[in-house]
Amino acid sequence: MSHDHGEMSTPEFALVTVLNAVITVAEIVSGLFSGSLGLVSDGFHNMEDTLSVVLSFAAHVISQKDSNERQTFGYRRAEILAAFINSVILIAITIVLALEGLQRLFHPQKVNGNIMFWVAVVSFVANLTSTLIMLQGSKHNLNIKATFLHMAADAVTSLSVIVAALLVKVWHWYWADPVITLLTSVWIMKESWSVVKQAVAILMEASPKLDLKQICQRIQSLPEVISVHHVHLWRIDEQLIAFDAHINVAEDESLSQLELLYQKISQILQIEFGIEHVTLQPEYKHGLKETLVHQKVNKK
Repeated sequence: MSHDHGEMSTPEFALVTVLNAVITVAEIVSGLFSGSLGLVSDGFHNMEDTLSVVLSFAAHVISQKDSNERQTFGYRRAEILAAFINSVILIAITIVLALEGLQRLFHPQKVNGNIMFWVAVVSFVANLTSTLIMLQGSKHNLNIKATFLHMAADAVTSLSVIVAALLVKVWHWYWADPVITLLTSVWIMKESWSVVKQAVAILMEASPKLDLKQICQRIQSLPEVISVHHVHLWRIDEQLIAFDAHINVAEDESLSQLELLYQKISQILQIEFGIEHVTLQPEYKHGLKETLVHQKVNKK
């Protein structure tokens, strides 16, 4: 099962990885020398980002593999898993750095504003470059979006470190360093949590934001369909929506008529609701009294 996300190429992934690896070393070392928590936090973000880019690329490659008898839907969800892992790791790191920022806020430490400023400027340029490279792919792919958020978070963090460095250099406001760390941490966690929720929803096969009753009513509006029941609607990944249902039809419907009905319903679902993968089971009397959405019944 091939699919085109229209995203990043291998050289682009490689460039982003190299940029982040270089920034990681520069920021952690200079952060320790200058005493800047902002630089150290940004450096650790970049270190995790380097790993996240590698994970994202590996998942991207795996997702391109064709389906087989064991993975009948293919490997599309490899990218969803990578998005989930990357976002959870980023949230965990951000929480640790936010706690350190709170401690520094009540116990400010002297910071070398010059080192902090120039390293942050270089870091911002590199992070912004990585962010722009990943921007297009992030619009269509949750995996790329999760990694894009890492890059964007570091670009914002680097920019905030520049601001903090200027405050330290001009007015000796050493508290600006932890304050900037806390503010960017809140933003990073908010954006990352959004990706986590989307990934979990897909992995748990939750229904996309479509009106299930409206879909079934649309199918049942066809004169050949008597009833619709035992319905399932879920996402294979953030692009492919799957739908299956049992439909009751007249007893005298021929196989050729059912084939035409299936094609008609599939076309309606794709055009009107964006559902591409459709499975229908025609029935005569069976299931007429069942509820719309299939529910498990515990036998006692």
